[in-house]
Amino acid sequence: MAFFRNRDVNLLNLHYALHTMAIAGGGAFFVVYLVKAGVSPPAALASMALVLIGRFLVRPFLVGLAVRFGLRTLVAAGTVLTALQYPLVAEVNGIGVTLAVLVALTAIGDTVYWTSYHAYFASLGDNEHRGHQVGARESIAALISVVSPIVTGWLLADVGPRAAFGVSGVVALASAVPLFFAPVVTVQRAAVSPWRAARRGILLFAADGWMAASYLFVWQIALFKSLDESFMAYGGALAVAAVVAAIAGPLLGRLIDGGQGRHAVLLAASVFASVIMARAYASGNSALAIAANAAGALVMALYVPTLMTAVYTEAKNSSCVLRYHVAVEGGWDIGGALGLLTAALMLHLGAPYWACIALALAGIVLNVVALRGYYAAVPVVETVAGP
Repeated sequence: MAFFRNRDVNLLNLHYALHTMAIAGGGAFFVVYLVKAGVSPPAALASMALVLIGRFLVRPFLVGLAVRFGLRTLVAAGTVLTALQYPLVAEVNGIGVTLAVLVALTAIGDTVYWTSYHAYFASLGDNEHRGHQVGARESIAALISVVSPIVTGWLLADVGPRAAFGVSGVVALASAVPLFFAPVVTVQRAAVSPWRAARRGILLFAADGWMAASYLFVWQIALFKSLDESFMAYGGALAVAAVVAAIAGPLLGRLIDGGQGRHAVLLAASVFASVIMARAYASGNSALAIAANAAGALVMALYVPTLMTAVYTEAKNSSCVLRYHVAVEGGWDIGGALGLLTAALMLHLGAPYWACIALALAGIVLNVVALRGYYAAVPVVETVAGP
C-alpha cells in the first residue's frame, strides 16, 4: 500500500494513535465529569465555549514560536500541555478557581497542540494519498482507543477520578515519544497572502465547529444522562462506537483518492444528517442512545477524511501551512463557541437536549457547498494508486 510508505506520516500517526487513546479516555469524560462534579450542563457548555474563545485569542502568537522552534517542537510542547490538563480535571468541584485554571490551561494546550499538529501533518503528507492517510489515521486511532473508555469508566466508578485522569495524562505524555524520531519542519518568517488561501478552510472549519458544539459536546451530556450518569455504561457506549469506527475508517479515503470526492461529500453529509436526527430522537432512551452513538462512528469514518483531505491539501499548497491553519482553526473556535453558547442558553431557558443537538444540522449545508466546490476543482483519476 503506497500510502503506508511515508515513514514520517507513519510516525505521526503512531503519535496520534497514542494521543487519541488519552482523548478517548480522559478527554471523552471531560465534559460529563464536570457535570458529575457539580457544574450544571449549561455552565459546562459555557466553560467549553470559554476554552474556544481563549484558543482564538492565543493562536496568533504561535506563528512567532513556530518560526523560532519549528513545528515538531510545538507539537511536542502541545502534547505535554494537553497531558497536564487531565489531572486538573479530577480536582474540579463545581464552579470555582480550579475550573477557571482548567479552562485557561486547556485553551493554551489545545491551541499549541492542534494548530501545530494539523500543520505538521499537512506538511508531511502526500497529496495523492491524502484521503488514504487520513482514513488510515482515523481507523488506527479508533482501533487502539477501544479499551480506553472502558478502562476510564471503570477507574472513575471504582477507583476515583485522580487515577482515571492521571492514567490519561501519562498516556498523553507517552505519545510524545514518536515525535523524537520525526523530521524537523521549519516555518518561514514571512509568507505571501496566506490568509487568502484559507478562506474556504475558514468556512469549512467554522461550520464544523458549530456542528461539533451540538453533535459532540451536547450529545456527550445527553448520552451520559440517558445512561443514568453511569461512567461504566458511558465508557461501554464509547467503546462500541470505536469498534465501528475502526472497521469503517479507510473506506472513504479510497473513494476520495480515486477522484470521487464530490460523491464522497454527498454520502458523508447524508449519513451525518441522519445520525444527527437519530441522536436528537434517541436522547433520553438508553438503548437508542447507545445505537445512535455507535452510528456516529460512521460519520467520523466518512466525514473526517472528506473534510481533512481538502483542508490538508489546501494547507500544503498555500504559501505557509502553519499560517493557513492558524486562520482555519480560528474559524473553528468561533463557530464552536457560538454553537456552545447557543446550546447553553437554550438549555438554561429549558429547551430539551434534542433541540440543542439538532442545531448541528445548520452547519451541514455550508460544508456541502464548500467541499463540493473544492472537489470539483480536483482532477479525477481513473484508478486508485496501487501498491
